[in-house]
Amino acid sequence: QEKKIFTVQGPYPIIRHLLRARGWVERKLPSVGRQLEQHRGDQNKQQLKTRPCNGGGGQGEPLLNPHEKEEEQCDEDPSGIHDLMSYLVRDRLPNFIWTNFLEATDHELLQQDHVVNHYARVDAFTTKEGLCLSLQNLPWIEQADPNTFFPRCYRLGTMDEREAFIEDFRLTAARSLLKLALEQAGDRPVRTKQVPNSAKGAGSLWPQSWHRSHVSHPKHSTAGAGSSLYPELVEEALEVCKQHLGVLRHQDIDRGTPSPCRTCIDWDRFLQEYYRVAHEGAGLVLTRQQRKQCQNLLRRLAEQLPQLGMEGKLNVWILKPGAESQGRGIICMTRLEEVLQLARGFTAPSVQVGRWVVQKYVEQLLTIFGTKFDIRQWFVVTDWKPLTVWFYQDCYLRFCSWPFSLCHLERARHLCNVSVQKWYKTSPDQDPRVPPDKIWSNKQFQEYLAQLGQADAWHQVLVPGMKAAILNALRSAQDQVGFRKGSFELYGADFLVGEDCQPWLLEINSCPTMRPSSAVTRRLCANVQRDTLRLVLDRKNNPTCSIGAFELIYKE
Repeated sequence: QEKKIFTVQGPYPIIRHLLRARGWVERKLPSVGRQLEQHRGDQNKQQLKTRPCNGGGGQGEPLLNPHEKEEEQCDEDPSGIHDLMSYLVRDRLPNFIWTNFLEATDHELLQQDHVVNHYARVDAFTTKEGLCLSLQNLPWIEQADPNTFFPRCYRLGTMDEREAFIEDFRLTAARSLLKLALEQAGDRPVRTKQVPNSAKGAGSLWPQSWHRSHVSHPKHSTAGAGSSLYPELVEEALEVCKQHLGVLRHQDIDRGTPSPCRTCIDWDRFLQEYYRVAHEGAGLVLTRQQRKQCQNLLRRLAEQLPQLGMEGKLNVWILKPGAESQGRGIICMTRLEEVLQLARGFTAPSVQVGRWVVQKYVEQLLTIFGTKFDIRQWFVVTDWKPLTVWFYQDCYLRFCSWPFSLCHLERARHLCNVSVQKWYKTSPDQDPRVPPDKIWSNKQFQEYLAQLGQADAWHQVLVPGMKAAILNALRSAQDQVGFRKGSFELYGADFLVGEDCQPWLLEINSCPTMRPSSAVTRRLCANVQRDTLRLVLDRKNNPTCSIGAFELIYKE
């Protein structure tokens, strides 16, 4: 009568405990449902065994079955009273369903007034491929530029986007060559001299380990005297960048050639010579006039390209299966032909070329104690019509196991996912101040920023940037989501932080993991589950009740 029957599918002992404490009774899955979960779990385990690097299940982070034992251990019912109550409601439909993913739920359970923690068709923004496509359409929906918060990204299975990526890679190589030429000539516009400016005067407060991680010297800086390449190579890069600047300023209306990348130079030869400079130790000869031209041209390009600062000079790209999670199949690469060859080389259905995306790697990023990290930020959508979004004010940082370096592209240095890093031992070269469990709370991060003289960066730059990126991503996909009144969904967005403290959205996860990997995540994961139930259940009967750390950031 009180409509307090619930069902939990997946490893969520906190949710079960909190609902029971509210006087709710669980309708446990029937044996058929359990068998279905077991079957899916076995399938997933088999995929992980056969494809440890590139395999995996569908979207969403945790899968149903692998942690069932852990869940049962946490499900204490010594008197058997909960089992008895579950038996008594075995024929009743649950009023509240919390599950790993919507497809695991019997659709007969989804009555009109029942609450479920997922929406349908959210892959428009919770898969890498879907987010890439949705944000391409953002300028048609909102007055917003995805290039200001989302590293440029291409779907390699689409011919137009594959060609656009090839052009982008070439143009980035030309810009990078100009940066490398200036660096060799004594200018360092993208290295430590820029840090105090972008840090708003932090100056010497930036620790030495931060400098070391940012000055990740390409091999040519330590390779001794390599063979020099003559000014013609710089001249070609200057010409390409000049033509591109004209395109960006819409000065190409009467020009017959649509792109500077198609005809102006021999790109195969240019890229091979660029690789020699960036990765193999070759030097550049730069005239005084070319030096001034490089400086002026890069300054003008920076006014047109929001990502010029973060893209660095080594042209690193990150190749990702479009619908995977937990870091499966992700590889960092620096050579165009290798990216295209690798994407074509996979034959598994989930990683065929049509499912790959390639994204610009954020080379100029903020590190902590010389180590890369990212931010897991939660938010909840309680309605799509009107779009209603709640931002969680607590989050956590995930560290890599090895020191950051752009000269070495191992996963242990570049993928912050807990599911990736748990397979690596901490490097002996790692700064001892990096936490052993590789997790920080946002409060610890704020304290660190304050030590750097950046006490205001969290509230003035990072949080507003993360909120704006999340809202833009949701708006771009809003028309594609399967809307259902009474539903809600908790998401986990992943962000990198640029050296200027600007957040860069990497992906949005449906069903973010609630399995604690540290003392910090044990506390925060329990809190966000508690506050989510307050938001979607308690607030219905008491609009003034506490919703914990949630903040309403948008309601259409």
